[in-house]
Amino acid sequence: MDPALLREREAFKRRAMATPTVEKKARTEPSYAAPKDPKKPRPSIAPPKIDASNYKTMSGSSQYRFGVLAKIVKHMRSRHQEGEDHPLTLEDILDETNQLDIGSGVKSWLQTEALRNNPKIEVTPEGRYVFKAVFRIKDGKSLMRLLKQHDLKGQGGILLDDVQESLPHCEKVLKNRASEIVFITRPNDKKKVLFYNDRTANFQIDEDFQKLWRAVTVDAMDDAKIDEYLEKQGIRSMQDHGPKKPIIPKRKKAQAKKRQFKKPRDNEHLADVLETYEDNTLTQSNAVQEIKQKN
Repeated sequence: MDPALLREREAFKRRAMATPTVEKKARTEPSYAAPKDPKKPRPSIAPPKIDASNYKTMSGSSQYRFGVLAKIVKHMRSRHQEGEDHPLTLEDILDETNQLDIGSGVKSWLQTEALRNNPKIEVTPEGRYVFKAVFRIKDGKSLMRLLKQHDLKGQGGILLDDVQESLPHCEKVLKNRASEIVFITRPNDKKKVLFYNDRTANFQIDEDFQKLWRAVTVDAMDDAKIDEYLEKQGIRSMQDHGPKKPIIPKRKKAQAKKRQFKKPRDNEHLADVLETYEDNTLTQSNAVQEIKQKN
């Protein structure tokens, strides 16, 4: 190796050793987190306590009130349908429906307003409560009496739903009286209607007449065509039957009144003066004409 290069190398080392240097070390993050400023814990707000004695009478309990009322009405209906028609006090009703834990406000509302104004509950003079059915019928005889009255008065039939609500042990009674009742299903709402089966109206009809009756079809004919056909056959007895069309009265045209032109009312206070003036002018004109004729 060249001795000159060796000398330069040694001189470079000496200069490097003589020059002070500051070594920059990489910062190492501490292994533990710096303590944060301790914050005061927020005071927890405790929910309001609910008292078991009055939580059912708090505001917003209208749904609960009507639920109590619906349960009472349903119970009164069911006991009426089972034949128990003796009146009960409010305490007895609440006891039978397991609602003795209701508040005093709800109890007062039931006693003074809800039960008295309910159409399905009747209040006796003693202050007791009983179910108020649509019809006052207790057995099969009273049911047949009611159906017969409806038939004689032309009031039609009775809904099966009303009979089931009013008559105790309804299914058993209807089964025993099936031959005396006619069941008809209404086409619009599919509800069953009960009619009195009047056996006195039963009579024999000739088979030939039945065949003719079933052979006649009037589905494609309206009332006007049926009336025209009957009139051609000389049958006019059907004119007074069926729904009558309302006759709309024709409006009479108001007669045109002749216009009367009113005379002007100006200078009415000078009417006498004008008449005198007209008379004088006529006299003067006549006198002038006479003088001209003489000359």
